[in-house]
Amino acid sequence: MAPTVPSWWRRLGSLNRLWHRWSLWVWLMLLVVSVLVTLVWLAGRYEASQVQSRLEADAAEAVNDIRTGLARNVQSLQALSANEPDSAGWAKAAAELLRERRELMRIELRNPALAVLAQADTPYRAPVFELLGRENAQTDVGLACATARRFSGPIYSTSFFLPQTDGLGLEMVELCLPLMVSGRVSGYLVATYSLPGVLADLVGRQLTRSQEVSFVEADGTRLALHGTARRGTRVFTAQQLLDLPGNTLVLRMDSWHGAPDVFPNIMTALVTLMSIALVSVTILLVKDTRRRLRVERDLADALAFRKAMEDSLLTGLRARDLEGRITYVNPAFCQMVGFAPEELWGRSAPAPYWPPELADEYRQRQTIRLAGNMPPREGFESVFMHKDGSRFPVLVIEAPLINAHGTQTGWMSAVLDISEQRRVEELSRTSQDRLQATARLATVGEMASLLSHELNQPLAAISSYATGSLNLLGGGPHGAQGHPQADAEDLKDLRVAMQRIAEQAERAGRVIKSVHGFVRRRAQAREAVAPAALFDAIMPLVHLQARKLAVRVQLDLSPNLPAVLCDRTMVEQVLLNLARNAMQAMDGPVPPAVRERLLLMRVRPAGANLGASRPLGWLEFSVADVGPGIQPDVADRLFTPFFTTKVEGMGLGLNLCRTVIEQHGGFLGFEDNQPQGTVFRFTLPTCSGQDASTLHDAPAALGSANL
Repeated sequence: MAPTVPSWWRRLGSLNRLWHRWSLWVWLMLLVVSVLVTLVWLAGRYEASQVQSRLEADAAEAVNDIRTGLARNVQSLQALSANEPDSAGWAKAAAELLRERRELMRIELRNPALAVLAQADTPYRAPVFELLGRENAQTDVGLACATARRFSGPIYSTSFFLPQTDGLGLEMVELCLPLMVSGRVSGYLVATYSLPGVLADLVGRQLTRSQEVSFVEADGTRLALHGTARRGTRVFTAQQLLDLPGNTLVLRMDSWHGAPDVFPNIMTALVTLMSIALVSVTILLVKDTRRRLRVERDLADALAFRKAMEDSLLTGLRARDLEGRITYVNPAFCQMVGFAPEELWGRSAPAPYWPPELADEYRQRQTIRLAGNMPPREGFESVFMHKDGSRFPVLVIEAPLINAHGTQTGWMSAVLDISEQRRVEELSRTSQDRLQATARLATVGEMASLLSHELNQPLAAISSYATGSLNLLGGGPHGAQGHPQADAEDLKDLRVAMQRIAEQAERAGRVIKSVHGFVRRRAQAREAVAPAALFDAIMPLVHLQARKLAVRVQLDLSPNLPAVLCDRTMVEQVLLNLARNAMQAMDGPVPPAVRERLLLMRVRPAGANLGASRPLGWLEFSVADVGPGIQPDVADRLFTPFFTTKVEGMGLGLNLCRTVIEQHGGFLGFEDNQPQGTVFRFTLPTCSGQDASTLHDAPAALGSANL
C-alpha cells in the first residue's frame, strides 16, 4: 500500500506553492518597476540633452549678438571721428551715440600722445571715473592703443574693475580705435564698455525668465551677470568663447528647468502609461463613486433639514419665476391663504389669493416688479384674501432669486400676516387716545379753581349791574315804576348797565366754551393750521393761570409764517402743557436777577440744520420761562413716563408731548434760558406747496405784543 504523507508535509507544500506564486508576482512587479525606472531615466537623459542643445544654441546666438553689436558700435565710432574734436558737432554726435548705445559708458578723443582732446559720458548714470579718476586706467588704455597702432585696427583691453560712488562697481573694457590719415595715426577714439551693460543691452532682450547670462574668467569667477533665474530646480550650463581683438572673454549661460517629463514619446512608455492610467482611473472611479454616495446622503440630509426648517417657519415663503408663475410655497403660506400647494403651483396673475377688487392694481404692481424694479428693502404692505373670502393685511418682503451661477431666475417673497400687529396697534392707538383724554381732563381738573376765580369776576359784575338795573326800573324812589315818566339820564344808565351785563356774560361764555372745546375736540386727521390760530385757541386758558401766578405772557410770531400740517387738538395740548409747566416753574420768589415773571412763547422758521435734508419746511415753537431751571439729575429722566417732580403730577405730560411731536416727524427738546430759566423747543412741518396766505391773518391780539 502507498505510504501515508504526513499532514505537516502537505501544509509545507501548500506554503511552498503559495510562496512561489507570490514570488512570481514580486519578481514581475520588480521587473515592471525596473522597466519604468529605466524609461524614466532614459527620458530624463533625452530631455536633458534636448535642453542642453537648445541652451548651447542660445549661447552661440548670444555671442553672435554681442559680436554684431560691438561691430556696429565700431562703425558708429568711425563715423564719429569725421567731426572736429573742438566742434559742437562732435559733442552732439557723441552724446547721441551714448544715448542710443547704453552699453557705452564714455567716449574720448585723444591725440597720438594719448592726451584727451574731447570726451562725453553716458547720460544714464554718473561718470564712471568720478571716484578714482581716469589716470588709474591709463595703463590699460596705453596697452590697447599700442596694440591698435601696431595692427592698425580696433583693439579691446583686458577687463578691469572700477569702483563707483554708490558703493558698487562695474567691470570695464576699453576699446581703442586708431584714426588714420594718409597711412599715419592722427589720434585715437577710446570707448569704455560696461560688461553688465553689454549683457543687458546686447543679449538681455533675448533671454527667457529661466535664463541668466554672464562673463566669466577661466577659473569660473564671474565678471558680470544679467538675468534673474529661478532657483531650486535643475541647472543647465553652456559656455562660449567671445574672441575679440586683443581680449578673449568666456560667455556663460545658465538655464533653470524643472524635472523632465516622466516618459518620452515612445510606444513602450505609452503602453505602460495607459496601463497605469487604467488602473488609476479604476481606483479613482471607485473612490469617486463612494464620494458621490456620501455627497448624495449629505445632500439628502441637507434637503430634509431645509424642508423641515421651512415647514416650521411661521413666515410664508413664495417663489416666482421671471414670468410671474409661482414655483414654490411653504406650508405657512398655504395655511395663510387657505390653498394647497397644488392649487398655487404654476399660477400667474391673477393669483387666487388676490382680492377681486384689487386684482388690476396687483397686476400692474407685478408687471413693474417683473420688469426689474427693486422693491423697498423694508417691504410693502398689501391685502390678501383667504380661500373663504376673508381679507387680511400682510407685509411682503421681496428679493431677487439668484442661482449658483449668479443669474436671476425669479423672485423670492417673505409674507408676514400682520393682522395681530394691526389689532395691537389699534389697541395702542385707542389707549393713547384715552390717555390723552385723561390728561386733558386732568388738566381741566387742575384748572377748576382757576375757572372759579375767573368766572367770579364776570358773575359778580353781572350781579352788580343787574341790581342797579332793577333799582333803575323800580326798586328805588326814582325808579321807572315810581316815576312813569323817567328822565333820559336814567334810561341811559340802564342801557349802559345792560350792555355791561351782556359783555360780562359773553366773557364767561368764552371761558366755558374754550374749556369745553379743549376737552371734547379730537380731530382725526391733520390739517393746515396757522400758528396764530393754535395760540388763539389756548390763550384764554393760559391767561387764567397767568393772572393767578402774576405772570406776564408775551407772544412773538414772525411775520408771514406758513401754516403747519398737524393734528390741531394734539398740538394745542402740547402748547398748553408746556405753557402751564413754565408758569408753575416760576411759582416762587422772584430772584433779584429777574425783574418779573415772564412767559415768552415764540414761533420762528426752523434752522437750516433741521430742514435741509427734509422735503418740507419746518417751524420752530419755543416756550421760555425765567424759573430756577432743570437740575442735571432731573434732566436725564424728564421725559420718562410717570416721572414727575410735582406733588400731584402724573408724570405723563412731557412724555405725551414728545410722542405727539415725534408722530408729526418733529423733535422736542429743552435747553437753559439766559440768564435764567428753561426753553422748550419743538418743530412742526409746514404745508409744502400749499398757498397758506389766507391762514396768515391772525387776530390782532396775537401779534408781537405783551399780553
